[in-house]
Amino acid sequence: MKKTLLILSSILVVGCSSNKDRMTVSGNVDGLMKGTLYLQAQKDSLLVNLDSINLRGDGNYKLSTDIIEPDIYYLYLDKQDGDSLNDIITFFGNKGDIQINTRLSTFDSSFEISGSENSDLLNEYNSIIRKYNMQNLDLLEIFYNAQIENNQTRIDSVNSELENLIRKKYLYTLNFSITNSANEISPYIAVSQIPDANVDLLRKVYDTLPESIQDSKYGKILKEITID
Repeated sequence: MKKTLLILSSILVVGCSSNKDRMTVSGNVDGLMKGTLYLQAQKDSLLVNLDSINLRGDGNYKLSTDIIEPDIYYLYLDKQDGDSLNDIITFFGNKGDIQINTRLSTFDSSFEISGSENSDLLNEYNSIIRKYNMQNLDLLEIFYNAQIENNQTRIDSVNSELENLIRKKYLYTLNFSITNSANEISPYIAVSQIPDANVDLLRKVYDTLPESIQDSKYGKILKEITID
């Protein structure tokens, strides 16, 4: 009897330990009647399927994977309609439970996520960057029209505005990384968005990171690109 109890206790301990190293992603895709949902991650520059679920008549899903540390993951929906556009949600995963709810018609733009502070920060960053990108597109349209009209004064003016916009975008990214240095999102934003920034500025971002974040995946990458 004691031996049986010991075995059961060992199983429970192993189970609890493994759960601590897992990420569970669940939620609902409103309006989805048929499709396959994949949980993906990038491994050696390739997207790898970590888990998947076939959905038929119900948009509720649950996916899980082992996880070492917070990192970028993807929720990919194959609607089986031959169209792969707008079917990927990028989020920052972590150990524990994460909920992602979205709609079929606006899969990658209307999603709501909970259980991941890094993802909340990533969404905040992306919302501002989208505004900068829209301004950039507007200025490019004006620039091309000025070229067609051979309006050199307008071309020079728009060039100046574009350069100023790029500086603002860089400064926002640097400030965002420094402000959120206590989270893994900080070095990730730096290495993914401005790896070509001035080394001294990137080193400044790295120096603001606490030791635990410096030792993270993206903290180590940031350290590498700041070494002269």
